[in-house]
Amino acid sequence: MSAEPLPTRTGLAFPPGFVWGAATAAFQVEGATTVDGREPSVWDAFAARPGAVAGGDTGEPAADHYRRAAEDVALMRSLGLGAYRFSLAWPRIQPGGLPNVRGIAFYDRLVDSLLAAGIQPWATLYHWDLPQRLEDLGGWPVRDTAYRFAEYAETIVGVLGDRVASWSTLNEPWCAAMLGYGKGIHAPGRTDPAAAAAAAHHLLLGHGLAMDVLRRDAPRAPAGITLNLYPVTPASDTPADVDAARRIDGQQNRLFLDPVLRGGYPTDVVADLAPFGFADVVLPGDEDVIAAPVDWLGVNYYRGYRVAGSPTPGSSPAGAEWIGADAVHFVPDPAAPRTDSGWEVQPAGLTASLLQVHRGYRPVPLYVTENGAAYPDVLRAGEIADTDRVAFLDAHLRAAHDAVTHGVDLRGYFYWSLLDNFEWAEGYAKRFGLVHVDYATQQRTPKRSAHWYSEVIARNALP
Repeated sequence: MSAEPLPTRTGLAFPPGFVWGAATAAFQVEGATTVDGREPSVWDAFAARPGAVAGGDTGEPAADHYRRAAEDVALMRSLGLGAYRFSLAWPRIQPGGLPNVRGIAFYDRLVDSLLAAGIQPWATLYHWDLPQRLEDLGGWPVRDTAYRFAEYAETIVGVLGDRVASWSTLNEPWCAAMLGYGKGIHAPGRTDPAAAAAAAHHLLLGHGLAMDVLRRDAPRAPAGITLNLYPVTPASDTPADVDAARRIDGQQNRLFLDPVLRGGYPTDVVADLAPFGFADVVLPGDEDVIAAPVDWLGVNYYRGYRVAGSPTPGSSPAGAEWIGADAVHFVPDPAAPRTDSGWEVQPAGLTASLLQVHRGYRPVPLYVTENGAAYPDVLRAGEIADTDRVAFLDAHLRAAHDAVTHGVDLRGYFYWSLLDNFEWAEGYAKRFGLVHVDYATQQRTPKRSAHWYSEVIARNALP
């Protein structure tokens, strides 16, 4: 279908050269989990556990992107995307710790096809698919995993470094550490707060080590890290609520922002995590490695948090992903609309998160590397009229534009996600894509939101 007509008058214009893209992750879209020598990842093992993933879903076939990459690149080109943010599968590239020619060849072809289509390849080294063999040796709570990550980076950066437009070391290390090792609702499914704290540090150490590889092997390509940031506000100005907000902001945001952009962990967060052995895993020199200068910072934004230091009507207690935050309660906004994931729609929070980085840290170019929503899309007569997603996109792009007007050096926006896909513990129950995927036939159908977004890209402006 064609997009609905937009006014011819230019609306809110974005800066010249603004990067417009969409994103995916390897395990969520590729499928082909047993071909070309790929070894099992922690997500393969986790999805095989009864009850771990909704519907018993696994990463096969996902969106079958491995076999349909050429079709998907043509689809991106038809939508006018300027960039495609994808992740590289560590288990496909370095099974058993050795380079895999067949697995590497897939990404070689993908990058070349993107460039031929005039689309910038934005590669992420790690989006949660740790090889299971490394988890069997202790996973991210073990320091050695950071060094194995650097070796993996050497394997692939040397091959693709001359063509990838921009590199990200990690995607959302908070999720990998806290949901994977603290709460256990993500792979590898462990529930150990000390392991989660150690994993957070070793992920960041791996980031710093990989930055050294990128500087050496891809010196002309910009490189950074992608963090999921959430504005945190206290429910009131009482000391208990203010301290609850400090604690959650510390673990969600400052635990990652400060070592990357300020050169060291925040002292209050280190104190919060002290009972869980955090200081013991941070060795002399680690913070210098983590503070390797980045060319840009990716901000993944989905919602904000309002927190209290004690129960309030309708509130819910902090889960195990919040280490030592037993007294904290999350306070909902009953007036806020919600996505199909149950997340409150809070576009102003995107502005707030961008401003938090802009005002609190050294100058660094920012990109919104993920922002999107799941809705119960219905395919009727070959079309998906996802007006709720269009409204979500419009509101969040206006929030991004508002940040630009307040001086934020925002240089791009990537919608999450290009395709409907395997949504981690939710399996295939939630659809985030601009493009609908029929998992039985693998038929792609661009939704109304895809056409609307295409018009925005063409104009570099909102209506």
